[in-house]
Order: sequence, then C-alpha cells, then structure tokens
Amino acid sequence: MKKAIIYTLVFVAVQALMPWLIGSFRQLMGLPADQTSATSIIVAMTSSSVAVLALFLYFRWAEVSRSYVRSRPWATLFWCALAAMGAIIPSQFVQEQMPALPNIVEEEFDMILRDRWGYFAVGLLAPICEELVFRGAILRALLQWTSRHWSAIAISALLFALIHFNPAQMPHAFVVGLLLGWLYYRTDSVVPGVVYHWVNNSIAYVIYNLYPDPQMKLVDLFGTQRSVAAAVLFSLFILVPSIYQLSLRLRKAH
Repeated sequence: MKKAIIYTLVFVAVQALMPWLIGSFRQLMGLPADQTSATSIIVAMTSSSVAVLALFLYFRWAEVSRSYVRSRPWATLFWCALAAMGAIIPSQFVQEQMPALPNIVEEEFDMILRDRWGYFAVGLLAPICEELVFRGAILRALLQWTSRHWSAIAISALLFALIHFNPAQMPHAFVVGLLLGWLYYRTDSVVPGVVYHWVNNSIAYVIYNLYPDPQMKLVDLFGTQRSVAAAVLFSLFILVPSIYQLSLRLRKAH
C-alpha cells in the first residue's frame, strides 16, 4: 500500500510541477510565462507524461516486457478496442442520468481537444503514461499488498478517478479504472489497457471535434429518446459480448 501511495504522489507532483518549471524556464529565456494558452497546456501535459514515463521506467517502478505481445494476442486486443467503442454511449447515458457534477477543467479541455496537437497529448501519450503508472506500478503494488484482487483493483480505480481532479470525469474514470484494472490482473500486462484507453480517448477526441458543444446530450444527437434507447441497446450488444469474449480469452493471473 505504501508503494502505491508513493507512486500516486510522484505522479501528482510531476503533473503539478511541470507547468511551473516550464513557466520558470520561459522567464529565464525572457519569454512571457503564459500557462493559459492551448499550446502551453499541451506542452505541459506532454512534458509531464514524458517525465513520468522516464521516472517510472528508470527506477523500475513499472516493468515493461514484450512477452505478452510475443504471445500474439491480436484477437484479445481487438475485443478490447470493440469494448471501448461499445462503452461510449452507455457511459454517456448513465452520466446524463446522474446529478450534474462540477466540470472545473472544461475550459482547458476545450482548448486542448480543439487543437490538433491535443490528440498527441490526450489520445497517445496519456493512455501509455496512465496505464504504466496506475496499472503497471500502482495496481501491481496493490496486488502484492493484498490477495483480494478486486480490493486492489477498486483502490487503483479510485486513485485513477481522483487524479483527474475534475468531479465531472470521476465517475466515468472510476468505472473505466475497474475494467482496466481487471484487464491488467488477468494478463499481467498494460498492453490491453493501453489499447482500450487509446480507443476511448481517441473516440472522445473525434466526437468532441465533430460536436464541440460540451452541453450536447444524446437526445440532441439522436433526435428522440426512443433513438437514444436504441443507440444504448445497440452499444450494449457490442459491449457485453466484448466483455464476455475477454473473460474467455484472458488468462487468469497467478
């Protein structure tokens, strides 16, 4: 448990310090310490992810191995991607039924997702960095701490939700964290989680740029509540078989 807390604090510290370090460097170079533009936020996010990856790999807090990829789990990765696609609409539907939570980083995310370089930070680096930290390091430490794997998965999912520092994102992040933790537990690899996370973030990026109104609801997209229900049902016909296939294909960790 102690290791999991330390890893979480290191992750948070790097995320908090990097914008300040970049701002200080810009001041030393005689440049304005702008931390509010899309470019500055994306640079800070990218730098934070790279720094976190370097730290966790250098100190071997998270181990990287090619053994899982060498097993050629292409069908499993396909079902991971399909599960991520099938979860988007049901997740949004459930979120719309919940009381509205404060979205304290809405403006920042709007700038990031509207910028073409935002995909590099959110769609590519974030899945790799967060899976390596929260599943490859934190969950691995928790699984060594307790034999109750679902307790370890739930704690790692809670930490994953909390580090988003945005109440509006936390419920979705927690549920996704449970699934990602389960994928790691069953495979001892972050690769399935990276694929799921990448597809999830990529779809979110594409949808945001196609329909940039953050207040848009499913009924605005599909026209009627009946169409929304049909879309949710269709998505569940993708999500549920995908989870079932994954449960069959993933070996249980020992």
